[in-house]
Amino acid sequence: MTAFSYQLYSSREFPPLIDTLRMLKRLGYAQVEGYGGVYGDLEALKSALAEAGLAMTSGHFGLDMLEKEPDRVVEIAKTVGMQAVYCPYLPAEQRPDDAAGYARFGERLAKAGEPLGKAGILFGWHNHDFEFRPLPDGSIPLAEILRGGPELSWEADIAWIVRGGADPVAWLEKYGDRISAIHIKDIAPEGEAADEDGWADVGTGTVKWKEIMDTVRNRTKARLFIMEHDKPNDHERFARRSIENARRF
Repeated sequence: MTAFSYQLYSSREFPPLIDTLRMLKRLGYAQVEGYGGVYGDLEALKSALAEAGLAMTSGHFGLDMLEKEPDRVVEIAKTVGMQAVYCPYLPAEQRPDDAAGYARFGERLAKAGEPLGKAGILFGWHNHDFEFRPLPDGSIPLAEILRGGPELSWEADIAWIVRGGADPVAWLEKYGDRISAIHIKDIAPEGEAADEDGWADVGTGTVKWKEIMDTVRNRTKARLFIMEHDKPNDHERFARRSIENARRF
């Protein structure tokens, strides 16, 4: 049976963290993925994870911290036992406008990840939708990022691929050897869930998860399967329904 993880960003509006961790354990999650909002008190985080019986197998860290505080990133990752770290985002005002710029960004990411690699921790990029929208020259940003940083791993956020207008199965098949993690989330039918930014509990939306998970298991190196919802109005409902449905994929 697949051991599912949970991106704690999904529960950022439902403190305290320890209650979220206990809920996730009760629902059958084995792992969690961290983000910037949970790293402040490292010993408290380690203690809460131990109390709940969960492993923090991966985490998101912003590029600024990766470049300016690499020792701190490694310390956090090592303290809680992360296997993988992903850089999650590039603000719109910092995005290149051509293929060469995205390739250079891939190089920059790879350099930022070197301290993690030396520490035995996998490092990669987590996508949103903008990486799949063709540039004026016809190139696709994600392909250029991965070309510029050939050692980068990829945490493929499937629903963002769909929102970017691309075919997730085609990308999984082409870059399967670069993919170490999958973000499992769903998109509500058109016009629904406006108060949740159009996202849905996994298995209740429009993403073809059965087909996609077959491809993930057969064509990629992904070992981390992470549930996420960017704006749930009830995080326990999302966590419960999603893991129940995902077990059938």
